[in-house]
Amino acid sequence: MYPRLLELGPITVYTYGVLLAAAYLLGLKFAMVRARSRGLDSARILDLGIYIIISALVGAKLLLLITDFQTFKNDPRELLTLARSGGVFYGGLILAVTVALWYIRRVGLPLWTTCDVFAPGIALGHVVGRFGCLFAGCCYGKPTSKPWGITFTDPFAAANVGTPLNTPLHPTQLYEAGAELLILVVLLATERRGKPFPGRTFWSYMMFYGISRFIIEFYRGDPRGTIWLLSTSQFLSLIIVPIAMIMLAILGRTPQPAPQATKKARAA
Repeated sequence: MYPRLLELGPITVYTYGVLLAAAYLLGLKFAMVRARSRGLDSARILDLGIYIIISALVGAKLLLLITDFQTFKNDPRELLTLARSGGVFYGGLILAVTVALWYIRRVGLPLWTTCDVFAPGIALGHVVGRFGCLFAGCCYGKPTSKPWGITFTDPFAAANVGTPLNTPLHPTQLYEAGAELLILVVLLATERRGKPFPGRTFWSYMMFYGISRFIIEFYRGDPRGTIWLLSTSQFLSLIIVPIAMIMLAILGRTPQPAPQATKKARAA
């Protein structure tokens, strides 16, 4: 575990921040490559990607503020940790999707084709981002006696995000990175199989991620808020997964004017 990558005098470069930036840039680059192969306007896709990155950062921190509000209320100094924390992924995902839908409709990009373009990039970026969590010690798991348990030892991680030290923990960061990698492989391998339709890749990602996140949350040990005895992320998964299934069923039966939408995007 190396929460601090470099220390240059008064300047500290945090491993999490470097990997988070790499995750966003890698995901955006992948989305742009996919967009060009589908004839979408690369300039507008780049603008959309920037909107997504900014809203994801803001949304993740806002949901962290909401779920851990009592802690911040009791000790306002803890608000400083928001600057060092990546926040709650679901918060970033929800706000990013909301902003993306607004921008897509505003500039006339084909809605579900554009969402499909970005979905694998989100999964790829999340794989890299969870390694940042591993190095920082955040999003840690419950104590375990399993041979693959991971032990954190850096006092900075304990002071920064409350990581338990010298105790084997479930490597939930790696669980989620592995789940995201598997989802990415499945999305790319099945994207053109069967009867593909606009929106299938995006809503498949939402469904698979929601299921995997719900399961992994049982092994998480960090405080992250509860709603009706479930963690915040589990509660959101119970909402998102059925919506994703319904959307897949609806879009799969609805004729989609994909070629015309793509032509419109080229002319825009």
